[in-house]
Amino acid sequence: MNYTLTIASATTVNEIPAYWTTQDYIQLLEKFNFPDAGTASPDTLPELLAMAITDFEPNEAAAIILDYKLSEHLTEGQIQQISNDMLLDKISEEYPDITLHARLFHINQLLYKAFNGKFPNAKATCIDFTATPQEAQVEVVLTKAGALQLLHQGLSDSNLIKRLFPDQMAGTVSFPEAEGIVWELESKGNHAYTLLTSAYWLSKEDLVAQNFEGSYEPLAQPQEAV
Repeated sequence: MNYTLTIASATTVNEIPAYWTTQDYIQLLEKFNFPDAGTASPDTLPELLAMAITDFEPNEAAAIILDYKLSEHLTEGQIQQISNDMLLDKISEEYPDITLHARLFHINQLLYKAFNGKFPNAKATCIDFTATPQEAQVEVVLTKAGALQLLHQGLSDSNLIKRLFPDQMAGTVSFPEAEGIVWELESKGNHAYTLLTSAYWLSKEDLVAQNFEGSYEPLAQPQEAV
């Protein structure tokens, strides 16, 4: 199916403030030994957490937040290793399991801000675009894989996704990795979307066209044996 793509905007961001909820702040403050966090004004919670975090060594603070967010996915040993590695490398870009990249980014940036740059500064890319089917009567809600495949023709040949996943981006094989590469894909209605990913995977400089055509055909699901 053919689409007309228009890139409305592409921005580089250092944090996604809406990611951390009031409940996250309260629970993390409790883990950092801040008393009566639940009685504090919600507006003050980010600043209170930043102060509480800096009462700990950077790697200790990282381990606490990693345990809070990722204890179901990582062992205690992995958490300790990552908490030390985060001070040296952009783990949110380098960790082998890309499904954890988004959460590692949010954790890294919380620590980066609290410790005034002691942690590497990772970046994300937010793209607003429209993908209009050229068959006017067709209504399709894009998947994450579909969004990347449609953006394919508007990306530089040096883009990391195109280089690592050429067949997936071409739509000839399934693309499960897209679920980790694309952190969020929000439909805004009227064929408009907002896509959030790591600048490691797709930077705004990778977008070399504002208006272009793309194609996307969902792969047929294999039939179950009768």
